[in-house]
Amino acid sequence: MPSVTVVRTYLEQRTPEALRPALSKDPALRLHRADPGDVSLFRELYHDVGGAYHWRDRNALSDEQLRAHFRSAGVEVWVLYYEQQPGGFFELQRHGDGSVEIVYFGLTAAFFGRGLGKHLLTRAAESAWALGANRVWLHTCTLDSPAALPNYLARGFAPYRTETYETAVPDPTW
Repeated sequence: MPSVTVVRTYLEQRTPEALRPALSKDPALRLHRADPGDVSLFRELYHDVGGAYHWRDRNALSDEQLRAHFRSAGVEVWVLYYEQQPGGFFELQRHGDGSVEIVYFGLTAAFFGRGLGKHLLTRAAESAWALGANRVWLHTCTLDSPAALPNYLARGFAPYRTETYETAVPDPTW
């Protein structure tokens, strides 16, 4: 597999007032907390959202390991539905320092270009702050969607650290 240089950017909000919301008024949208035991829905969304961006770490976990993680205190997975179709998700995790991380976040390709990423990120940040966070943070990298970093910045997340590393990625022509 070829190796590529990746830049990972860490971003944060230090207060709830930092959030610059952008919510959709579409009545077909609803956000639902996922059942921690429903790993099949998570796996489907993880693949559909992250497959093109080389998300693979959760694929190494068994269903039972995923269930145990999702049942942990301070872990929540939320799914965005358009009518009855899941269109994206986010995972939150509370850390011992009082911060809440948006661990995973994204839309399926069928929902790109509708402004729903802004809506979903707004809801993710609101949900993180509602957990009593003293800071909400996430990270993205140059392998992610080109729309990711601009959305994070537009919603009021501020970069606080970057790191560069090499990783192997499958050649798309294989």
